[in-house]
Amino acid sequence: MAGPRCSSRVRLMAFMAFFLAVLATGSSTAQVPVLLWSSDGLPPLASPAAGHIISNDQLTAYLSSAFGSGPHTVLLFLQDKLSKDDFTVFGGVYGNNKDSAFQNLEAELHSSSSSVTLPAVEWSGSSAIPALLQEKLGVSPVLVDADTLSHLSINASVSNLLLISLPYCTGSQKPCKEVLRDNDEIIGQVLSSMKAKNVPYTAIYTGLQPSRVISETSVSSQAMGRSLLQADVTNSTQLIMFNGSGGPCIMLWAQSLSISLSSTSDWVDLAKQTPNLTGSMCNGTSSLLVLNYPGIVLSFAMSQKFYPVSGRNWFTLDTVQLQANSLTANFLGARGIYAPAEYSFHCQSVNSFRDALLVPNSTVGNTTAWRLNFIDFQIQGFGLSNGTNFSYASDCASFFTPGIWMGLLTSLLMLYIFVYGLHMIMQLNTMDRFDDPKGPSISVPQSE
Repeated sequence: MAGPRCSSRVRLMAFMAFFLAVLATGSSTAQVPVLLWSSDGLPPLASPAAGHIISNDQLTAYLSSAFGSGPHTVLLFLQDKLSKDDFTVFGGVYGNNKDSAFQNLEAELHSSSSSVTLPAVEWSGSSAIPALLQEKLGVSPVLVDADTLSHLSINASVSNLLLISLPYCTGSQKPCKEVLRDNDEIIGQVLSSMKAKNVPYTAIYTGLQPSRVISETSVSSQAMGRSLLQADVTNSTQLIMFNGSGGPCIMLWAQSLSISLSSTSDWVDLAKQTPNLTGSMCNGTSSLLVLNYPGIVLSFAMSQKFYPVSGRNWFTLDTVQLQANSLTANFLGARGIYAPAEYSFHCQSVNSFRDALLVPNSTVGNTTAWRLNFIDFQIQGFGLSNGTNFSYASDCASFFTPGIWMGLLTSLLMLYIFVYGLHMIMQLNTMDRFDDPKGPSISVPQSE
């Protein structure tokens, strides 16, 4: 008696785990639940994690192992629509089994020798699962109902695919719970007929399409907290990439690469033009990106070096050179533009005139007024292991901004005042002796 009772408890726990997974699963991908149980055993399958969606390839692989050899009789209960929410709303999830619309289904899952519950299977079309079963069994489906099945002779020596179509409450005058309860009665009648015929079978309960599709935004795809990310290169501006002998070795992207050749001239945005990269080069220690525009040449010289203090290689943007009108202006960037060699460098604003990261280093009179202004600037000259994508970005903005420091210092000052005041209150002494008019008077020695 202990063995069957323990097995029944295990199946009950598995069924409740299915409903808990139903409650926890959520995705914007269209999906249908698939329940399988058999009278003669199914291959083991690890329970999917909450929120995991079984792909068509995974389902195909499992059905191949289940129906790979020998004849099989498969009962496919195919409901017009079905979603995991139907089990949540109309099933006895919280122990109220008498009110459940799936009493026969629950009983069969508990009493079967083995069962597999897949709360979320990727839905790719109304005929996907029937077509998949037809391919694995090598037979065409036969549409039956409870009445015709009781008079149908089934040959267990060959594979059989029996299709039982079940309605849904869409467009029906009945409430959904009553429709699902009627479907559950049909499932019970069909399975009773199969047991009476003593034919081993495998039953599958699923839907032609989802009854509910809830579009949700995945939390894992949203930015959480403050983090340094690579720049979004899906803008209309062009990603500039120089390919060396071993593949991409220099990448640059900016929303704006603006230059001005005098304090009164208009800004010219070079990011809207397509440059020629003639003259660019890269190797293990230095990189040079040369952007040739009509009448203008903009060059970025980078180098990397090992620093024993940090125990890693760092790259610096040593100089940015601007050539125009047969004149040349150099801007030094090594002091403020640097990052680990395997990272990229990103900064929202890189300019040569306000909080300058590019320091002018020209003495020719005509070039001292030249200005650079790069918006949403990102560059990487080494360690492009991600192919055509930037590596993790080291941002120029420090983590502790002036506003954060002001908030921390103000909070610490207020905390100090609070602790000091609490300490002073705890040092207050109250009277511990009082005068009794009926007794002798209190004598306080002067020495005290």
